[in-house]
Amino acid sequence: MYVNNKFKNSVFTMLFHDPDLLRELYCALEGVSLSPDVPVYINTLENVLFMDFNNDISFEIAGKLVVLIEHQSTINPNMAVRLLIYFTRVIEKMVKGNALYSKKEISIPYPEFYVLYNGTYPFPDEQILKLSDLYEKPQDIGLPEKASPLLELEVRVININEGRNRDIADRCKKLAEYSAFIAKVREFGDKAENLKEAVKKAVKYCQKHDILEKFLETHGSEVLNMLTLEWNTEDAIAYAREEGREEGREEGFERLITTARNALAKGISTETVQEITGLDREVIEQLSNEGTI
Repeated sequence: MYVNNKFKNSVFTMLFHDPDLLRELYCALEGVSLSPDVPVYINTLENVLFMDFNNDISFEIAGKLVVLIEHQSTINPNMAVRLLIYFTRVIEKMVKGNALYSKKEISIPYPEFYVLYNGTYPFPDEQILKLSDLYEKPQDIGLPEKASPLLELEVRVININEGRNRDIADRCKKLAEYSAFIAKVREFGDKAENLKEAVKKAVKYCQKHDILEKFLETHGSEVLNMLTLEWNTEDAIAYAREEGREEGREEGFERLITTARNALAKGISTETVQEITGLDREVIEQLSNEGTI
């Protein structure tokens, strides 16, 4: 199993960091069938889309470059721009040396982008985000409008909450089980004293009812730590967006996380770090335990 100690995996990326599962998930999303012999090459970039969390998976399959992102807070309207940056960085790694300047035509994989939405805000089964929706309008400054933009990027946002898009869930059992697990965490969260307690109860329930049983048996403690920190971070970003200060607040929160890490590394107490940063105690405790996750 892939482990990265610097950039924390989300539960989603840890679960699906497997070529066979990614092939199954891709086929479910696209409604196609591919032979188990079709190779999958994972080439995820680190720390590009969401601070210190790997909540994305990038992979090549059947001549395509697919980028999957899991979101549990509100959908970021700028995701098409972020994925454009992501795509160019992946291609930059693929194109070696002076290939761009040679007379030989290079070949790059066909891009496809998905955001798998698993949040609590109302959202349709599927929505398309377009890069062109963010363009300034040339006609606003007296220039003629083009029939279509010369650069476009589309992102399929798919609601994977339990009970939604059942056709996709039926074709990918692990995705359905993951959605059921998240639903149980939220269900227990309505009654538990804190998120950590809710995750513990959800893990026990799912193990008993054959939902991600082997995965949770092997990685239960990691799931507890990752999901607690991940959701606290997502909640903070969602709050910033609601306040209409997304960019400044998101960057500010990242700086607070960095400050907290540096302070903890120097042996400063949790209480003092909380006083300095204003972060929730639970988040600081998770940051303090990062070395053991």
